[in-house]
Amino acid sequence: MPERPRVLVIAEAANPEWVSVPLVGWSLAVALREAADVHIVTQIRNREAIIRAGLVEGEDFTAIDSEALARPAYRLAEGLRLGRGVGWTIVTALQTLSYPYFERLVWRRFGEDIRAGRFDIVHRVTPLSPTTVSPIAARCRAAGVPFVMGPINGGIPWPPGFEAVRRAEREWLSKLRGLHRLLPGRQRMLRATALILAGSRHTAAEIPPRYAERVLWLPENGIDPARFNREAAQDGSGPLRAAFVGRLVPYKGPDMLLEAALPLLKDGRMRLDILGDGPLMAPLRAQVVEAGVEAAVRLHGNIAHAEVQDMLAAAEVLAFPSVREFGGGVVLEAMALGVVPIVVDYGGPAELVDESCGIKIPLSDRQGVIAGTRAALQDVLAARARLPAMAATARARVAAHFTWAEKARQVSDAYDRVLSGGPVAGTPLIRR
Repeated sequence: MPERPRVLVIAEAANPEWVSVPLVGWSLAVALREAADVHIVTQIRNREAIIRAGLVEGEDFTAIDSEALARPAYRLAEGLRLGRGVGWTIVTALQTLSYPYFERLVWRRFGEDIRAGRFDIVHRVTPLSPTTVSPIAARCRAAGVPFVMGPINGGIPWPPGFEAVRRAEREWLSKLRGLHRLLPGRQRMLRATALILAGSRHTAAEIPPRYAERVLWLPENGIDPARFNREAAQDGSGPLRAAFVGRLVPYKGPDMLLEAALPLLKDGRMRLDILGDGPLMAPLRAQVVEAGVEAAVRLHGNIAHAEVQDMLAAAEVLAFPSVREFGGGVVLEAMALGVVPIVVDYGGPAELVDESCGIKIPLSDRQGVIAGTRAALQDVLAARARLPAMAATARARVAAHFTWAEKARQVSDAYDRVLSGGPVAGTPLIRR
């Protein structure tokens, strides 16, 4: 088993200047360079940003031009989603259908190297979607090179009681998501994959039981300590300082948060900063004016990712009542700063938080989440002295398990399991 495995990292989305999936793809791919000899293969749209970040084309990475299919697929998705920032299932579905063309071009460029044994592992980091088929998996297995996939994450069902939110999000296609199991090549890919990193318990449970011995749980999000290096002042003085960070869309619940917080905002016991933009911006502004809480609520709009920590570190709690969150990167960002998260007990955020470092709101219907959020905020105010200890635990948890360097160590451990020929599943990669 090589000390530093030679790894071809396939990260179709990998961009240091963007957020969400492209930033996850970039961050993990680059972090793995500390543990392995990595060559990154990505889509052409990321090329210039990667060069600006200091990587050398041809030596450190290769950009694949799949725009002949990627561009029209993107334009079609934008037309079908019927609104900016909504209809993400439509976008994912079209990306799923167009992605195999990208891997076809990857194999055309690297197939000979893989067959010749110039790589010890091929690892598809992005797409994160578990619905996306990788035809390259079977080709790698035939060449005797292990194929690793993940962390994959997604497909958390819409919770009961939020049908109106699903409609507002234009997620009509989500009811048909189960059809991805019938996609040509899916079973062949699963049979050929040596290791599946599942970003959530739900995604792990979606893998057919006959492949369970190849599945390891590893949340996809991580933290760059250079970007999140401040510490929130948990001094307990003045009104409770709360923040919401994210797109202003129905499922993330900024309107539910505002409604829940109104009594505390009106009587001066709380201040709320809402960072982000989206279709709910105008209704939120109207809600603030109608309630007469302009002095207690600030709607900041879009904030550059590099500036988020400065504003978030001014808060004591992150109030984030999203009802369908796959990963929860913003929750880790808050925890890294010592900001205590308040989240709904469903999906990705609930897997990152426990009672020692955050607060979980029981999942119910809309009114139940509003009531639960209000109760959580009132409980915090009633026992505000516990926040510093929770904040310290949150920071320690992120430092121990969720920096990108630690992610690279966890994935390196997974590589060792694959290359040693021993059992893959078993001991979790994240040490509690």
